[in-house]
Amino acid sequence: MVFLTSKSSPRARRLRGFQAERDLVKLLWRLGFAVIRAPASGSKIKRAVYPDVVAIHKGKVLVFEVKRRSELSTIYIPKEQVEKLKIFSERAGGDAFIAIKVPGRDWIFIELRDIEELNDKFRISKEVLNKGLTIHDLIKRMNISLGLDKYLRK
Repeated sequence: MVFLTSKSSPRARRLRGFQAERDLVKLLWRLGFAVIRAPASGSKIKRAVYPDVVAIHKGKVLVFEVKRRSELSTIYIPKEQVEKLKIFSERAGGDAFIAIKVPGRDWIFIELRDIEELNDKFRISKEVLNKGLTIHDLIKRMNISLGLDKYLRK
């Protein structure tokens, strides 16, 4: 058995990130979205413009860059990841979000307009994280009607 600590290997951190992406896919699927995790997300493919997760519901497209953190604190994201997310969402005619999973908490969704651009990266402050959208806020904001049964099965 392998115990993962906060100073775990890059491979262990990647595996936890992949698990967060899979968890988001499962949640969105249960809520009625057609959803896929991009198999090349996080890869070293330079020309490819892949988000981590794409979800579609009756023509509404949502694209996500997924982050997992052990605690709720400021997050820094490489500029390249955010730029690729923007490009993909524009081409798809969708809306882009940063999806953050902190163990023991509900998912937090941050709109790109709420993140701060620095020189070579973007920052999501703890204050912005605390004001982030829940999955139900996100569905309402996107004007997506899932029906009462979807809410009750969460």
